[in-house]
Amino acid sequence: MVLIAVAWYALPTPLVAVTLALLPIVIWPMLNWPFGMVLGFVLLSFFRLHELYPPLMALRLPQLFALAALVSMAWQLLVIRKMQIYWNRDFNWLIGFFVFCAIGVLLASNRSVAMAYFNGVFSKIALMTIIIAWLLRAPSDFKQAAMAFIIAGSLVAMVALSNAAAGIEVVEGNRVTIGRSFGSTLGDPNDLALVLLFPLGFTLGWLLHAQGWSRLMTLVALVLLVMAILATQSRGGLLGVMTVVGVFAWRRVQNKTMLLLVAGVALMVLFALAGIDQRSSGGAAEQGIDESAMGRIYAWQAAFSMALHSPVSGVGLDNFYANYYFYSSHWDGKNHAVHSTWFGILAETGFVGLALFIAVLWRMVTRIISVANIRAQHPATLMVAESVLAGLLGTVVSGTFLTQGFTWPFYIFFALILALRQSINQQNSDFAK
Repeated sequence: MVLIAVAWYALPTPLVAVTLALLPIVIWPMLNWPFGMVLGFVLLSFFRLHELYPPLMALRLPQLFALAALVSMAWQLLVIRKMQIYWNRDFNWLIGFFVFCAIGVLLASNRSVAMAYFNGVFSKIALMTIIIAWLLRAPSDFKQAAMAFIIAGSLVAMVALSNAAAGIEVVEGNRVTIGRSFGSTLGDPNDLALVLLFPLGFTLGWLLHAQGWSRLMTLVALVLLVMAILATQSRGGLLGVMTVVGVFAWRRVQNKTMLLLVAGVALMVLFALAGIDQRSSGGAAEQGIDESAMGRIYAWQAAFSMALHSPVSGVGLDNFYANYYFYSSHWDGKNHAVHSTWFGILAETGFVGLALFIAVLWRMVTRIISVANIRAQHPATLMVAESVLAGLLGTVVSGTFLTQGFTWPFYIFFALILALRQSINQQNSDFAK
């Protein structure tokens, strides 16, 4: 009562009463569903759901979910002690890479830029990677996560297709983006393709394992995602689509030669449907090696030069763009992005950082292959394992042309792989008892 009186005195408006009345309804799920709070933060941070509908940006939803996730975790871990944590050697490799990146921030050519990115983005990714791996346990958790990714991806795809149909937020003639006018991270067609590619594996995995209305709705989501990726005209995105579909097909089709022939034809069809030849950069109007390809080659040369200059730590997180002028052999009056996961990591963390990341990636790929090959497991766990395998390999292939070394996709997949292995080990332990 005292709290209500003080609040009413400070803000004499009926909204205070409504807000206080809703607090118990909000607090209970926040404290008792930490996975939901963490998942909400990841969806908002990676899929930028609040930027799909600009009025929601004023609510600062990512910050609210981040706070809710931390409070919920503290409650579960320190107060009621229901949350169980575990550790294995794979965590050591991940933490080693995160710590190495943190040290590289102190040695960055522009420390303020590197520090801002590490504090604002990468430290949150590192923390949430560990937390997701701890929170996901039961098959129902994996199923909920997969469905959340599918729904979030579908929402992004619908806005992208709406923009394409209306001819708004379009660059280079007809490449669709979202929120470019107010500086959204989805305002680059390649970054948008990356976000749309992430849920594709979960969508296809759900489609192959579901039945009835669930399968029909997932088919709609699959069509939306593929059409939206085509609308971005991202070559990396199209290669990622082919890889995701190819992984599922490879595990099911006996005639591998025929599969490879069909894949080659399908890739040409996808490029034609996407209208790559109509792009103002990288289209059919350009002779020889097109402007888009040459831009990447110049950027990759600059990345290699940065690594040669600082082989141990690189130029620092988020420092490639600022250093492009000093290391590029071709200057056209503006800095450029690296447009490659591998060269981006090489430039910003050096040869040591790239070697560490590849070591972590290799461990994760071998882990998820072994999990996906275990047939005697819960159907939901098997579905997510196959989806993660396809999605991770799709991210690896598309990473040749998309910059995602220090963004969400790889690390969400890593967290899911760690959680899947722990879940399988727990199931085997319970069975043995």
